Amino acid sequence: MIDVNLTNKPKSAMTDKERVRVFQRKLYSKAKQEKSFRFYVLYDKMYLGYFLRESWERVRSNGGAAGYDKIQISDIKKYGVEKYLSEISEELNSEIYKAQPILRVCIPKSNGKLRPLGIPTVKDRIVQMCCKLIIEPIYEADFEDCSYGFRPKRSAHDAIRTIKANLKAGMREVYDADLSGYFDNIPHEKLMYLVESRISDKRILKLIRQWVKAPIFEDNKLHKNKKGTPQGGIISPLLANIYLNLVDKAVQRKDGMFHKFGVVIVRYADDFILMSRKTPKRSLDYLLKMLEKMELTINADKTHLLNAVKEPFNFLGFTFRYDRDLYGRGTKYLNIVPREESEKNTRRKLREYLRYNGHKNPREVCKDLNPILRGWLNYITIENVSYPNKAKRNLRWYLMRKLYRFYQRKSQRKCKLYRQNAFDRLGSQYGLINPIECRNA
Repeated sequence: MIDVNLTNKPKSAMTDKERVRVFQRKLYSKAKQEKSFRFYVLYDKMYLGYFLRESWERVRSNGGAAGYDKIQISDIKKYGVEKYLSEISEELNSEIYKAQPILRVCIPKSNGKLRPLGIPTVKDRIVQMCCKLIIEPIYEADFEDCSYGFRPKRSAHDAIRTIKANLKAGMREVYDADLSGYFDNIPHEKLMYLVESRISDKRILKLIRQWVKAPIFEDNKLHKNKKGTPQGGIISPLLANIYLNLVDKAVQRKDGMFHKFGVVIVRYADDFILMSRKTPKRSLDYLLKMLEKMELTINADKTHLLNAVKEPFNFLGFTFRYDRDLYGRGTKYLNIVPREESEKNTRRKLREYLRYNGHKNPREVCKDLNPILRGWLNYITIENVSYPNKAKRNLRWYLMRKLYRFYQRKSQRKCKLYRQNAFDRLGSQYGLINPIECRNA
C-alpha cells in the first residue's frame, strides 16, 4: 500500500482517531489510484484496540436506544468499556461473532405515515462502525461528486448549493424523483455483487452478509429478512450509497445518453433530482428501466417532471420557487425557503415539549428548548443561498404565543412569569434563543 504521512507523530503518540485516519488515507489513495483493485486483507483491523475504541466513541456520541438484547449504552459504561471491547475483540479474532436480530420500530413521519427503523444492538453497532471505518474510504474513492448523503465532509447544504448553481446556469427542467421504500427493498445478492467488486476479504463479506440478512424482531416475533438494509443501522447508509452509485455513474458517464442531453443528477441518499435545460423522454425511460433491473420502484404519485420557473419543487426540507419581482419589472427571481412541512414539524416538537413539561423551572425549559431551535435554525440557514427570515419570524411569533399560554396555565401556582412577556424574559435572563436575532444559533 502507498504510505501517506498525515502527521509526524510516532504511532505511540497518536490518538486512536489519528491512527484510524492514517489508515483510511492509505486505503483511499490505493483505491483511487487502482480502480479495479480488490482489497483482500482487511479483517485483521476489526479487532485492533484503537479501531474498536474509536468505534465505541462514535457509537456512544450518537446515542440511540437499546436493541433486541435490551442492553443500553449506560449499561456498558457500568459493566466497563475496556472489558466490553476486549470481549468483542476476542469474538472477532476467534471468528465466533454473530449478528443479533434487528429491533423494528416505527416513528411518525410529517405526512402522518410511519417510517420503519431497524435498531441493531449496541454490540452490533460498534462492530458495524468498525467495519464502516475500514471499508468506507475504498468506496469513497469510487463515489461520484453528485452524491451528498451520509458521506464524509458532505452535507445537505452542499446539495442545496449545487441545485441553486444548476438553476442559475439555466437547468430549470427538473425531474423530481421519489423511490418507494428504498432501504427496505435493496436486493441482497445484487448489493453484495457490488460490494465484492472492491473487497475480496471473505471474512469482511461474511460480516456484511450477516448484517443485511439479520432477522427482524417485530410484534414479538422474529421475521426473515429477505431484502433491504434497514434504516437505523450504522452501515446501512454506506451500503445504500454503494447500490445507488450505479445510477450516479449512469447519469454522469461522459459517453452516456444523459450527458449527451446535458442532464445532471443531485442525490442525497435515496432522494434525487435530475436537472437539465430540456430532459428528453427517452432518457427518463432509460432511467426507469435501469431502476427496474435494480429491483427498485419509483413512487409515481410523488415523482414528476416540472419547469422550476412555473412550478415550485421541494427537496431536503427546502422549497425552490421563482417569485415575481417586488418592483413590478415583470421578472422572476429564485427563492429558496424552508419547506412548510419543516416549519410545522418544528412547531410540533415545541408544542409537545411545552405540553408535558409544565413542572420544570425556566432555566430547564430554556436548556431543553434551545437544542430544538438551534438544530432547525442552523439547518435552514445557508449563507448566500437560503432565505429563512420569514420562517424565523413565524417561529418567533409561535414561540411567543405558546410560552404565554404555557405560563398562563401555571397561574394558580403563582408563577413569576404569569402575565409577563415570558419570551423576552427567558431570552434575557436564561439565554433562550431568539430566532430572528441570530444567523448561526
